[in-house]
Amino acid sequence: MTAAGVALHARGLGIAFGALRALDGVSLALEPGARQALIGPNGAGKTTLINLLTGVLRPASGSITLGGLDVTRHGSDRRARAGLARTFQVNALFPSLTPLQSVLLALCEREGLGGAWWRPLRRQSALFDEAHALLARLGLGPLAGTPVAALAYGSQRLLEIALALATRPRILLLDEPAAGVPAGERVALFEVIAVLPADIGILLIEHDMDLVFRFARRISVLVAGRILAEGTPEEIAADPRVRAAYLGPAHG
Repeated sequence: MTAAGVALHARGLGIAFGALRALDGVSLALEPGARQALIGPNGAGKTTLINLLTGVLRPASGSITLGGLDVTRHGSDRRARAGLARTFQVNALFPSLTPLQSVLLALCEREGLGGAWWRPLRRQSALFDEAHALLARLGLGPLAGTPVAALAYGSQRLLEIALALATRPRILLLDEPAAGVPAGERVALFEVIAVLPADIGILLIEHDMDLVFRFARRISVLVAGRILAEGTPEEIAADPRVRAAYLGPAHG
């Protein structure tokens, strides 16, 4: 992969919390349209890495470029405007809003209309059309007027993705989208994720290995703050180091 073909590139990232070296020399590259997964045991540093990539934390060493732009010292807002979006392990949705209202609010923030987002929008049909199209893409069209608190948890996770897509990202970081989702809803959730726009690069953190191996075209394995291995799903499943550190013999 050439530098020109990399949409998001982390080089040599390191960070410590007191005496704990959470990440040590981590490098990661996502190409445009990537379908990549980041896996590893609890405590490996996966969410810390996502927080570094999105600007929640700043690295003690290393650099991050987004579309060729060095964003290492940029905050989350500037990175979002440059095309980087994320979801979280635990959702932070407004339970009293509907999916339509939630997406409209996100669209207004993107357009600089966050201070007066509802009544004025009734005269701006383009944003309503965009909101309905986003909800339909994620299978939430029939639920557009249902309060978020009444949605199944899998639908709430899809709404989080809709809010991220409202920012028109080039890179989407999904931090355990299936966390807390009942087993019966997980496959449907990933069927929707699998058909997200092909030009958006996706980095997925997920513990459900069946879903990971169905989704990812490339997998990075993080163990004890370092990248242990990276490759295709077939290469990762066959790697004895990965089986010993995380996957176990079932994926051998």
